[in-house]
Amino acid sequence: MTNKPTFTDKGTLQRGKACLRCRKRKMRCDGNRPACQQCTHAKKPEGCEYDDGKGKTRTQILRETIQRLEQRVRELEDPEYVSPGVMLHDPHVHQSESSSSSYDSPGSTPVSVSHSPFPSESTNSPSEPWTHLPVISPSPSPFTTDIFFEEPQSYPPFDLGPVLLDIFSPHRHQCGLGIHMGYLRESLKLPPSEQRHPALMNSIYLWACFVSRPKPLSQHEESFLSQALDGVREGLRQGDKLLDVIQASCLLSLYFLANGRLVEGSFHASAVAALAVQCGLQTAVSGEGTFNPSSSREKLDLDYIQPGYKDGERILAFWQVYNLDRCWSVALRKPRVSLDTEDPWTSIDCPWPQDITEYESGNVTVGNGFSTVKTFLQGDVSGGFSMQAQRAKASAIFSRADELAASWRYRLPVDSYPEEFQALELTIDRFIPTMIPIHQLNVTMPEEKHTLIVVHTLIQVSVLQLYQRFAQNDPVIYDKCSAAAKACVAITKYISEQDYDYLDPIVGSCWTTVAEWLMCEIADIESAWALSITSADVRNDIATILYAMTTLNARFPVLGISVSKIQKRLAEL
Repeated sequence: MTNKPTFTDKGTLQRGKACLRCRKRKMRCDGNRPACQQCTHAKKPEGCEYDDGKGKTRTQILRETIQRLEQRVRELEDPEYVSPGVMLHDPHVHQSESSSSSYDSPGSTPVSVSHSPFPSESTNSPSEPWTHLPVISPSPSPFTTDIFFEEPQSYPPFDLGPVLLDIFSPHRHQCGLGIHMGYLRESLKLPPSEQRHPALMNSIYLWACFVSRPKPLSQHEESFLSQALDGVREGLRQGDKLLDVIQASCLLSLYFLANGRLVEGSFHASAVAALAVQCGLQTAVSGEGTFNPSSSREKLDLDYIQPGYKDGERILAFWQVYNLDRCWSVALRKPRVSLDTEDPWTSIDCPWPQDITEYESGNVTVGNGFSTVKTFLQGDVSGGFSMQAQRAKASAIFSRADELAASWRYRLPVDSYPEEFQALELTIDRFIPTMIPIHQLNVTMPEEKHTLIVVHTLIQVSVLQLYQRFAQNDPVIYDKCSAAAKACVAITKYISEQDYDYLDPIVGSCWTTVAEWLMCEIADIESAWALSITSADVRNDIATILYAMTTLNARFPVLGISVSKIQKRLAEL
């Protein structure tokens, strides 16, 4: 007989009577059985389950099976391991008296027994019932979301969320995330529907665990990674809080890249760049007569963001995507997605970013429909002097240098370099004086120092990328490249052991470029190309760069192969 749903006087389903799938997605459930209307329309009637105390659901049974198998694996891996006991319950107690956890129900009689790593040899031990005994789970993990509670749980519960945010907070600039951490922390107290998207929150918690390595918190990375990826897929499916989905995708991409999972990282970087363009993030924030393609594309609902920060987060999110796409496209040798053309659909008119706190008053720098990046690359370095803007400008120069070097395939005669090369060099020469000098890095605030290390390195490596293929035929260009490499070596001498924890992993790719140039210098010196310096000096510079690469690789395992190749080549020189 099919059970009829129970409704309140107001016509709504009684508390706790909704199916588990509707509870998880916070959807209205009609309580119909065997499958409610929501699950039927979603073509997932088999996933419609009810946790009403009348027996365990398929999900609960699967969870217990997984716990039992994990426990068995642990026993087989470590014969000396003593597993926690298993709680037996009275099989004669009616199922209706049991809760979702049978060993916690008042009608059950717990009996503690110990596992053996070997099968029992007793002839009195029934083999079949033994395989279905529920395994005691430890106290509920604060790192997972339990969809069986009446109220949706936060990601993770309230007592741990602020701790993870505190761990992540000093790393937000490293990840390029422009968000007000104070308001984010306060949002944990709001109802789930008013909080930031689970994809973003779980991506932040993932990074908090990642940067905690090798502490115990890091063992929960896979859990948060799975939840974050699920959240991104769900956010894309529903088109819900897309700005959060974009920010989360950037964090996920950089997480994969920093861990040497380059294919996954590249995939997410390209996907989020395409999504950002689809949402019109590259357009001007406002302005009369400004073409805004986002009006005919995906709408960005920003009402859930703290008032005063909506435009700011949108601007910062675009430049987060831009930095990721432009820098890692160079490192991974893949096409750029965030194009900057004359087409108003792709032209980058978004204002240079500011610090998130500067947006509180709502005074956002309004774009006037001009090409932000193109104007800068033509030598106009005015405007945008925040750390975030300097980071974005460095990405623009870095990407442009690689683009020009790759497009010019012929030997250039001395003093006749194309106008594009000269324009970029002019931009670099004008941009460098706007930054805090390298020798003053140790007197800056830590967050500024970490950003400036990356910015200075990107700029110097841009010079190498732009001219290194022509250096052998032009002594002036050779000296420019050599000076740029030495500047990168000098920068690493200002990096303390603690600073490595907060550096953008892209500097690893830059150091690889520097090391390759220095090895070419050694070959040139030993063939009497440059007599003013000795091979030993350059070898010392390579040792300095290799130390920096090895130290960074200990935090972000993305440089292992590069370090090995450089060491092998160095030994052959």
